[in-house]
Amino acid sequence: MRICFSLAMGAALLGLAALPAPTVAQEKTAKACRAEWQANKAANQTAGITEKAYVAQCRGGGSTAEPAPAPAAAPAPAPAAATPAGSGKTASACRAEWQANKAANQAAGITEKAYTEKCRAGEAVAAPSPPPPSAPASAPPPARSAAPAQPPAAPAARPVPTTVAPAPTGAGQFTTEAQAKSHCPADIVVWVNLKSKKYHFAGYKNYGNTKEGAYMCEKQATGEGFVASKNEKRPGA
Repeated sequence: MRICFSLAMGAALLGLAALPAPTVAQEKTAKACRAEWQANKAANQTAGITEKAYVAQCRGGGSTAEPAPAPAAAPAPAPAAATPAGSGKTASACRAEWQANKAANQAAGITEKAYTEKCRAGEAVAAPSPPPPSAPASAPPPARSAAPAQPPAAPAARPVPTTVAPAPTGAGQFTTEAQAKSHCPADIVVWVNLKSKKYHFAGYKNYGNTKEGAYMCEKQATGEGFVASKNEKRPGA
């Protein structure tokens, strides 16, 4: 009797061991299946697997698909600065640039507001060219005189005797110096004072200026009894 019972138990154990794995899986309780679903709740919900469906499949011995782990959430990007695309400059930085070249920008007609808008928009703001250096003032040309250049003054004319001397009547006496010079080209011409019997040399005040006189050659004048003035020096002596 005992032998038969032992054989029956062994056969039962062998039959249990021969059962496939899904059959063994049927031994999970609903509580255990719910615990599994709860342990991976987020992934199951993402995959659209409800708790009820999971428990039913778990208790029925079906293999429940393990939901893929949710991808790691990417870190939230840092908030972008309030500057337009293509420009990393703030309005303050753009205004500082305009102020650094304020005089040239004003000369070029670029306002601070317009410069800041273009700078923040990433547009290239043309740098105003420095003003060209001022050329040195050229010296004015010398003023031209309206009147033409005056020719050199003519030599003063020999003073004319205030009193017209009477025409000489003696031999070798002439009314002009040229007449006397042509008469004796090798001698010097003198002026004889017919009243004082003295003669005067050219360059002295009495030469040609006495009331009564004439031009004569010196040798002829001495031959007629005329003498040289003591206060005058003979030319060439």
